[in-house]
Amino acid sequence: MRAEKILRVGLTGSIGMGKSTTAQLFRDQGIAVLDSDRVVHDLYCGAAVAPIAAAFPGVVVDGVVDRGRLGARVLGDQAAMERLEAIVHPLVWAARDAFIEERASRGDWIVVYDVPLLFETRTDKSVDAIIVVTASPEEQRKRVLARPGMTTEKFEAIVAKQTPDAEKRARADFVVDTGAGLDAAKAQVRHIIETLRERSRWDGL
Repeated sequence: MRAEKILRVGLTGSIGMGKSTTAQLFRDQGIAVLDSDRVVHDLYCGAAVAPIAAAFPGVVVDGVVDRGRLGARVLGDQAAMERLEAIVHPLVWAARDAFIEERASRGDWIVVYDVPLLFETRTDKSVDAIIVVTASPEEQRKRVLARPGMTTEKFEAIVAKQTPDAEKRARADFVVDTGAGLDAAKAQVRHIIETLRERSRWDGL
């Protein structure tokens, strides 16, 4: 199967909505999932270290990009953020292309991109379908505030920076509501996979 014929699906959701759990449900169904956060983590330990060190002296500690220091350097500085994106984004795209080629060599018909900021980074333009993971605001707040070190202020600041859940759902092809429990989410994931499989057949993939 040629790489360009693989169905590319973007998976996203605001903090606390259950995106990571949903990504695992796709893996459990045999679907390859690329974790964009993991890609960036690996880059900050590898290929991105040298160019980031050159652009932002002092943010690399023991050969690894210190996210806290880097964040402090680019926070509120649009020019600095654009310099960082110019370094990281091409490396992320290259990793994604390599992932596609590798899965194509295995004969996969679909891959899922787990991207927390799918809309914010305009990655939605590079996928064939979008899945948004959601839950009620009450459930979201309860989940996030249960995390170690999380405060109401931190939670509200994070949410304020993300595309609103209602807008994400409006722009989605599919929605997975994790508020009804794991079994319901599993059923939704299976339905999405079957729907996409039928779509891929009609599209000649």
